[in-house]
Amino acid sequence: MAESKKMGLVGLTTLVTVNMMGSGIIMLPTSMAQLGAVSLLSWGVTAIGSMAIAYSFTQCGVLCTRPGGLSAYTEEAHAKSGFFLCSYLYFLSLAIANVAVAISAVGYMTAFIPWLGSGAMALFIGTAGLIWLTIVANFGGPNITGRIGAITVWGVIIPVAGLSVIGWFWFEKEVFAQAWNPNQLPIWEAIGKTIPLTLWAFLGMESAAQASDAVENPQRNVPLACLFGTLGAAVVYVLSTTVIQGIVPNLELANASAPFALVYAKMFNPVIGNIIMALAVMACIGSLLGWQFTLAQTAKMTADQGMFPSLFSKLSSRNAPIIGMLVCGVLQTAMALSTVSPNASAQFGKLVSLAAVTNLIPYVTALTGLLAIMYKARVSAAVYSRNTLVLLVAVGYSLYALYACGMEAVLGGALVLAFGYLLYGFLAERFIIQQAAVERAELP
Repeated sequence: MAESKKMGLVGLTTLVTVNMMGSGIIMLPTSMAQLGAVSLLSWGVTAIGSMAIAYSFTQCGVLCTRPGGLSAYTEEAHAKSGFFLCSYLYFLSLAIANVAVAISAVGYMTAFIPWLGSGAMALFIGTAGLIWLTIVANFGGPNITGRIGAITVWGVIIPVAGLSVIGWFWFEKEVFAQAWNPNQLPIWEAIGKTIPLTLWAFLGMESAAQASDAVENPQRNVPLACLFGTLGAAVVYVLSTTVIQGIVPNLELANASAPFALVYAKMFNPVIGNIIMALAVMACIGSLLGWQFTLAQTAKMTADQGMFPSLFSKLSSRNAPIIGMLVCGVLQTAMALSTVSPNASAQFGKLVSLAAVTNLIPYVTALTGLLAIMYKARVSAAVYSRNTLVLLVAVGYSLYALYACGMEAVLGGALVLAFGYLLYGFLAERFIIQQAAVERAELP
């Protein structure tokens, strides 16, 4: 690729911001309103932690060019078992997150199909229906998925970014003050309770380093774009969730199934609210379409390494891992059923905490891999010191976020991790045999 045709810093920063925003923000105002506007303070903590994580991952991507993403970075420090456990947990976190995105979409669809909000079973049927709709739509292959996602993502970015700018004309200090801390929680307790929610909005930042071969001066521009993109998303998140707390009374917002549609209806009229609702549904479906493909590709990549069943590696004539997608669909349907709740926001909150835990553990293992990666790359002392300092901030935030996810989510994550060690035990023999063969071949 000619240098002039490569992406510059501004273009890459925009791409990172758009990719990160996706549908993560759609249900957050409702979940955060249940603790009050004091929960907005957690955005600052999460923005700093997320930028440290994002920067560390870009350094991994620049210094370690082998395929495999987080799993490859983990293997640099934690060997084959690290690769498997990172892939396994990341795969589960994506599956859980997909169910949460589907629930977000169903929450917004209740305005058009009221039956979906009539109880737990209706919510489950709507969620499962969207999961399978987006799986079948992926059978056409990655090109179609990419094109649809590039369009639908604007269905959430335009309303959310727009609210960040124009919403202040409707902002009322009295409404915001009444919403500040209705439960009278200590500040740090309120921040801790919403860390999983704010982290949810930043999940996906680990993908920022994947486009380095199409970027001008990647050693400089990839880390900068990752930082600026994460900061840009943070600004939009903070502004939009702050302004909405000053327009919609807290009790009403805490019980809303479609918070952004509600605020636009209050600002303008119900017709505009319905348009925003339709855009949000479109964005959630488009985001879910892309993440379904990412989920199947994660399973395929791990299967290609001999660590997942070979059925995940099978591709159709259109380059789509259809069999793997079907298995993923069954898994997600089971997850939706096991967490079923009559309230979309309650089910969303449960899933977000569990998704955060199963994502944070691979974050920690991949981040610690940077230490080994820098050693192998023989970076300068100045680079090593700078990256290690940022790495410690990233790991420190990740550990705090794990604690903040709560006992139930962390216990679930620990059980899943322990089960993963059992699974790897059955796989370990093949890698011992492979290593023995390599060592014999190297003997004179």
